[in-house]
Order: sequence, then C-alpha cells, then structure tokens
Amino acid sequence: MAAASVVAVTIALSCAPASAFIVFDPSNYSQNLLTAARSLEQIQNQITSLQNEAQMLINQAKNLTSLPTSLLGQIEGNFSEMKTMLGEADKLAYSVQDIDRQFTSTYENFGSNLSSQQLVDGARERWKTSVSAFEHSLKSGAVAVDNIEGTQQQTSALVGASQSAVGVLQATQAGNQLLAVQARQVADLTAMMAAQGRASALEQARKAAAQEQAREQFSRFMAGSSYSPSTVRMFHD
Repeated sequence: MAAASVVAVTIALSCAPASAFIVFDPSNYSQNLLTAARSLEQIQNQITSLQNEAQMLINQAKNLTSLPTSLLGQIEGNFSEMKTMLGEADKLAYSVQDIDRQFTSTYENFGSNLSSQQLVDGARERWKTSVSAFEHSLKSGAVAVDNIEGTQQQTSALVGASQSAVGVLQATQAGNQLLAVQARQVADLTAMMAAQGRASALEQARKAAAQEQAREQFSRFMAGSSYSPSTVRMFHD
C-alpha cells in the first residue's frame, strides 16, 4: 500500500501543469522594494516642501498684517495744539516780514517828529509787548509740560505693540509711530525755546529802546527854553 501511494503521488505531480508552481525571484523582489522606498521618500519630500511653502505663506501674511495700534491722530493733535499756541503770539509774532516792519517803527523810531506823548505811548507799547511775550513763553512751556504725560503713555503703548508684533509690517509701523512721538517732543522743545528766546529778545530790545528814548528826551530837555522861576503854593488855606 505504501508503494502504491508513492506511485500515485508521483503520477499526480507528473500530471500537474507548469503554471501551478509559484517561483520566488529574490532579485526582482529587492528591486521592487527599493523602488517603493524611493517613491515613499519622494512623497515625503513633497509633503515637507508643501509644509514649508504653507509656512512661508503664513509668515508673509503675518508680515503684511497692519498694526492694530495707531496713535497718529493723537500725535497730530499734539502738533496742532502747539501750532495753535504759537499762532496766538500777538504784537511781534513769528513772521519775518511783520517783525521787520513793526520792530523798525516801535523800537527804532525816536525822531524829532514824535511828540513827548508819542514817545511815552511807544514806551508803554513796548512794555506791553514784553509782558505779552513772557506770558506766551509761559503758556508754551505749560503746553510742552502737559504733553509729557501723553508722550509717556504713547511711548509705552507703541513699545508694547512693537514687542508683540507678529510681522515686519507691524514692527515697522510701531517704529515709525515712535519716531513721530520723538519728532513731536522735539517740536515741543523747539517751540518752547523759540517762545523763550522771543521773550528774552523783546525784553532786551525794550531796554535798548528805553535807553535810546532817554537820550532823546534828555537832548530835548537840554535844547529847550531856559528855566523861568515861578511861585508855587505848597499848602491851601
């Protein structure tokens, strides 16, 4: 029976078709595996590239994001306030043409064609001009001092906005506004110094004009008629 079984198996194998046998090719298998690995690596590289491009677009969007904090309106308002203060200067203002014309008529005209009353009126006008200039100087200084607190608040807000900026545009805008705040501070100091210099110059001009007027009045006194004594009553009955 064992011999018969061996013969039967042999006959069955000899009768099976050739296509029924599976042949394993190690070389072909390794080549296919290498190709699949390379394809996977290319896919991963493409995914990484897409991620980098997406991040770059996100960064560009952040760089183009505008700064939510804007203090330009406040800064321009401070400029306007000081400009208005400078425009309130009366008498001799900050106009070159007006200064040239008014200074000549008020501080340099002591001719003989002027009466004594006109000389007195001119001296009083110069004194009023000096007082007005000193008052204007004090007001300009007060405006500059009042702006200090606002400047501190604006600087703190802009520094905080710059530190929390999400992109280049926000940081640049914050820096530009900080420069505007500094420019306004310089403008305040310039205006205050101009007002103080104006007041000092007018006071010095008033003193010089007073000396010139005194010489003119003394000359008129010396060139006047001779003294004639008269009776004066010191007490009334």
